Amino acid sequence: MIEYTKESQMLVAVDCIIFGFDGENLKILLIKRGFHPEGGKWSLMGGFIEKDESLDEAANKILHELTGLKGVYLEQLHAFGNPLRDPMERTISIAYFALIDIHKYERQLNDHYHAEWFLTTEMPNLIFDHNAMVEAAKQRIRYKAALHPILFELLPRKFTIPQLQSLYEGVYNTRIDNRNFIRKLTSTGLLIKLEEKDKSNSKKGAFYFKLDKKKYKAKFQAFLNFIPNPENLIS
Repeated sequence: MIEYTKESQMLVAVDCIIFGFDGENLKILLIKRGFHPEGGKWSLMGGFIEKDESLDEAANKILHELTGLKGVYLEQLHAFGNPLRDPMERTISIAYFALIDIHKYERQLNDHYHAEWFLTTEMPNLIFDHNAMVEAAKQRIRYKAALHPILFELLPRKFTIPQLQSLYEGVYNTRIDNRNFIRKLTSTGLLIKLEEKDKSNSKKGAFYFKLDKKKYKAKFQAFLNFIPNPENLIS
């Protein structure tokens, strides 16, 4: 039996970047690191991969153990392997990002790790290279949202046009003209208008909508119409 006796040994970890939408703002879920180095500072959720785990299994396990979350949208992002990224030991981290509707999962959050939501525009400085992970996740989401309906993972089953516009503005960090947004949105035919209204912000209220997933497959690139400067989304 051949053994890799002369090869360097190193640790492999998984870090999860969790984005949530509360109906008005795009947020990120962070925890306080419980041990040194950098103990007590803000961090992404992470942990080491066991010998008998796949990467996806490890990511889902870590997400569930640290937050109580299960069955959420979770996608592998990138591998981070700078030899100096962890001062304790050579560690390669596989980053994943998750997208959730905050209100759907807020009761599941595990209090043990003091997880806290921050606005993506006001999050604190993070340990190691976690800031770079967050920025890479933002870029990936901006690009994918132009081609796939992944942002609807952040929305409840029924939502209003103002909520959808707020979400796109938060993801792309830009202001979108209201009338232009509604016109382009309506022209896609991708949304189903419901009879119910959300009257939480006004007496007149705003109609609820839901995504027509069948039509979306036939009009795969329809949401490109909403994206500011899509040619600049790949970094």
